Amino acid sequence: MGTRIIDPQPLIFDHAAQFFTVSDPRFAELVDEWSKKGLVTQWQGTLGQLEEGGRFDPLPSSPPRFIGVNGMRPLADSILSQTCMVNVVRPSWISKLEPFNGMWHLSENGKPRGQFDAIVIAHNGKCANRLLASSGLPLIARQMKRLELSSIWALLAAFEDPLPIPASGVASAFEGAFVKGVESVSWMANNTKKLPCSRGCGPHCWTIFSSAAFGKRNKVPQENIPTATAEKVKAAMLKGVEKALGLSESSLQRPFYTRVQLWGAALPTNTPGIPCIFDPHGRAGICGDWLLGSSLEAAALSGIALANHMADYFQSGGAHPDEFAIGLHNEFRPLEGHDIGQFPGSESKGQIHEASANLAVRA
Repeated sequence: MGTRIIDPQPLIFDHAAQFFTVSDPRFAELVDEWSKKGLVTQWQGTLGQLEEGGRFDPLPSSPPRFIGVNGMRPLADSILSQTCMVNVVRPSWISKLEPFNGMWHLSENGKPRGQFDAIVIAHNGKCANRLLASSGLPLIARQMKRLELSSIWALLAAFEDPLPIPASGVASAFEGAFVKGVESVSWMANNTKKLPCSRGCGPHCWTIFSSAAFGKRNKVPQENIPTATAEKVKAAMLKGVEKALGLSESSLQRPFYTRVQLWGAALPTNTPGIPCIFDPHGRAGICGDWLLGSSLEAAALSGIALANHMADYFQSGGAHPDEFAIGLHNEFRPLEGHDIGQFPGSESKGQIHEASANLAVRA
């Protein structure tokens, strides 16, 4: 849920999660609260599939698609503001986990960062694997290593004028599109049209995502992207936009602002299909969208599930820890979906979850 704001204009880009759907009543409650606070709204703009050459097919408007009114990031911030029980320390990069005398001792490059009854890892990829390697949690470490992740490039591009989208009916007004047949682009969306806070104002700010195949072929260390690689990726993705829109070569206007970012550990390609993982003997848990799929809803449900499970464990006094072990031996299976994630409920056209229908009215 990343939103980047470039001053002074400002230029506003959702550069991670683009939108989300609702299919589970527990997640619907959370989204309903966001809606009442004016943090989310339905994305009413036209979305569809764009094939190389400019052919556009709109997608059904159901189930409702939700977006953050001021971008996606404020939704995450709002959760934190609802409680006084959480103390967030920034910046802090935990480099070591050590169990000692029934407590977890955390440190950052040798500097103590506190002692805790339990730990939760809501992160994945190489950094999480390194952290777990010497933690004395072999079962959790093994499960984390089974996770396979895609790599995706994000290109943020601001144009002075609207893109010359082929005027073929509704296609002339699309705000977001899943792109097919172009390896360098899998998604493109107009943030200026999408976000109510910037709608119809200023330049046209587009978020463009590569395909997972393109990301894999052009993967580099995301913390230190070579300038040559960044320029190569940017050129390939802008050329991909041309192809998708059916424009002649080199006819796309030059964006006055661009930024490329590599999501090196972007989205899961496999999943154990469980809400969370918990090792009661190690008092350690894992949550994340990848445990249930690849969506904002999956992330929320995973966090809720682990919180409730750990609360039950500590309330029990830990007398029978084996009863609270979960997810330590589950096999992983391939995960289907778009290169930019899954959107629960959208697989079955025309069917809207009752909770989602209620949200649609209130939003």
